[in-house]
Amino acid sequence: MIEENRDLTTRAGAMETFIVHPDRQGPHPVVFLLMDAPGIREELYDMARRLCSVGYYVVLPNLYYRAGRDTKYGPDVTTKGSPEQARMRAVRTKMSIPPVMQDFADMLAFVDSQPAAKAGVVGTHGYCMSGPYSLAAAARFPDRVAAAASFYGTWLVSENEESPHLNLGKANGELYIACAEHDELAPLPMVAELKGLFDKSGNSGELEMYPGVHHGFAFPQRWCYDKPAAERHWERLIALYRRRLG
Repeated sequence: MIEENRDLTTRAGAMETFIVHPDRQGPHPVVFLLMDAPGIREELYDMARRLCSVGYYVVLPNLYYRAGRDTKYGPDVTTKGSPEQARMRAVRTKMSIPPVMQDFADMLAFVDSQPAAKAGVVGTHGYCMSGPYSLAAAARFPDRVAAAASFYGTWLVSENEESPHLNLGKANGELYIACAEHDELAPLPMVAELKGLFDKSGNSGELEMYPGVHHGFAFPQRWCYDKPAAERHWERLIALYRRRLG
C-alpha cells in the first residue's frame, strides 16, 4: 500500500491528512475516515490501513487543524481530568457541523484530482464526535455520498445546526448507525427517538444496537474494547462499502 501525510488546502487553511491506498489495480473507491474526539493517532492510521487492504482509497483528516499544528494528543487524552484531555477538550468544544461540511467539500475536490482515487460516489464513516459529521455529509452531499456510517456517534439528536436527526430523509446514500448499549453520550432514550425518526425517513439502511458494550468498543487500545463487537463493526462497514461503492 502507498501512504502519505500531506496538507490538503481548504478554505480555512492547511489540513494535515493521512492518505493510504493500494498500489495496484486502481483507481480505488474513496472512503473518508473521520476521527473521534481523542484525535489523530497511530490507532486510527492502522484502521485506515485495514480499509486500504481491502481495496479502498482512505482519507483520514485532522479535523482539529483550525486550532493549529499542536493538535495531536498523548495516551492520557482519554484519562478523565488529565492535562491532555483538558487540552483536547478546549479544541473539541469549539467544533460544529457546518465548518466540517466545508472541509468535506474541499476533500471531495481534492480526491477528484487524484488519479488513484476512483471518480464518483464516496463513503464516509465517523466515530464518537464524528458520527454526526458523516451523517450530515450524507445529507449535505446526497449525490456524492453513497454510504455513511456512524459508530457510537455522540448526540445525534440535538439542537445543533444540521443535527443528523433533522436531515435523515435528505440522504440518498445508505446510512448505518451503530449505537452502544452503555453510552452516556448517546443515551438510550435518545437512541429510541432517533430510531423512530430513522424509520420514518425511508432510508434503506439500519440503526443497530450493540448490546453489552460501551462507547469506544471498536478501538483496540481503549479499556472498553470488545473484540466480537469490533469485528462486527468491521463486517458491517466493509459490507456497506462493498454494496454501495464496489
